Amino acid sequence: MVPFAVFRVLDQPLRTSASPNSIVSFELARTSQRAQTIIDLWTGRTTLYTDGQHSNAITVPPGEPFLYKAVPIIYAAFGLGIDYLFMPIYALALGFGTLLAAQKHGRWIKTLGALAGYGAFAAALFDAVENYALLKILLGAYESSYPALAAFCASLKFGLLMLGLSFCLIGWILPKR
Repeated sequence: MVPFAVFRVLDQPLRTSASPNSIVSFELARTSQRAQTIIDLWTGRTTLYTDGQHSNAITVPPGEPFLYKAVPIIYAAFGLGIDYLFMPIYALALGFGTLLAAQKHGRWIKTLGALAGYGAFAAALFDAVENYALLKILLGAYESSYPALAAFCASLKFGLLMLGLSFCLIGWILPKR
């Protein structure tokens, strides 16, 4: 529960009109232009207008140090670093959960549970590659394939995690054999 509380705090400054889902919007940006728009809003370098309304981009008072402008970037980078510590925790928890759910059932469901458990570890690997790509983007590699790589890895990660969570839920709901 503690990691989720930390991520919730870190995500608040990252919510803008370009990133309504905070870091998840950045993970799934896919294009260099979209990733740069999100970072520009986080650093206050631009203001995005939607339907005549100002976004909630950061307004930097004149003369303020760069650190003030870069606070959301620091939150994003810190969150990505913390995520590296969180990866083995969620991979082990979900892998263990799939095995516990699978043990209640017959042979083919046990096999499927083992695959879902391995999928949790694969999700953590995709998460690591995704975070590396996102850190490269935060460091200025906008015009690169990193946004597409991050989105690809994030999509696979979310898919594998949903598969594992679905298996756990269904495995516990189905009657024991």
